Amino acid sequence: MTAIIECVPNISEGKNKTKIQKLLTAINNTPNTKLLHHTSDPDHNRTVITFIGKEESVFHAAYNLAKTATEILDLSQHHGIHPRFGVVDVIPFIPLRNITAKELVPLVHQFGDKISQLNIAPYFYEQAATNNQHKNLATLRKHLSETTIIKHNPQFGASCIAVRKPLIAFNINLKSQDLNIAKEIATAIRPSNGGLQEVKSLGLFLSSKNCTQISMNLTDYTITPPQQVFKAIEKLAQKHQIEILESELIGMIPSEIVDTNFAKNLHIKNFTTSQILNITTLTLN
Repeated sequence: MTAIIECVPNISEGKNKTKIQKLLTAINNTPNTKLLHHTSDPDHNRTVITFIGKEESVFHAAYNLAKTATEILDLSQHHGIHPRFGVVDVIPFIPLRNITAKELVPLVHQFGDKISQLNIAPYFYEQAATNNQHKNLATLRKHLSETTIIKHNPQFGASCIAVRKPLIAFNINLKSQDLNIAKEIATAIRPSNGGLQEVKSLGLFLSSKNCTQISMNLTDYTITPPQQVFKAIEKLAQKHQIEILESELIGMIPSEIVDTNFAKNLHIKNFTTSQILNITTLTLN
């Protein structure tokens, strides 16, 4: 049976459409892969790409993407509100069909060795972690911020590479310009503060929309789905007499989480059925 692996690289470029298209072409030109979706954000200055591929092909495509990134991007010239440590900031691999996470880990480590030849420093997190202290991406980012990796490699930086479960990237924009309130809400919903389990969150200001945002990764949607997150943030915002402006789904979402009126109830803008990932019906044709 053919293995199908998902890859969701986050690239430190969200403004230049020509450069973004070159990055997407690097994937599209790799046989036995399929580009499923991409989202670019100018405030974050970041593009999230979702593609799938066969066992060898998915790594070829990810390498071609990383190589193209080193040819056209420069981390030292990058400006954006989202934290980043590399031109290809994160490269998570998700086993979808006919391959296990355990089988995928050594292949991911081999991939890390390969992109190191591009002068991208590889670090591993989640199930691919080689250091238990770096298993959590937030902890790894803290480590990278305390090292001189960027100083040693200011153009390309590091790439955080993982084997992980599917997650949901979900942002909620507030009808407010008060960044302190956004940060307070983002802090309150974190599990370390007694908030929501399996939620990582940041409070950010979007200059293009003149509003604040709660930017989140829901790392286990079976424990904390976006519907629960929306209600929690709505309640916290109301305490500050603030309303929710809109929500954003970045990338794709597993089909089992999409219920009736999903986008309407969560105020998700520009939601399309192309963002629904149904693992059972995926093909590479």
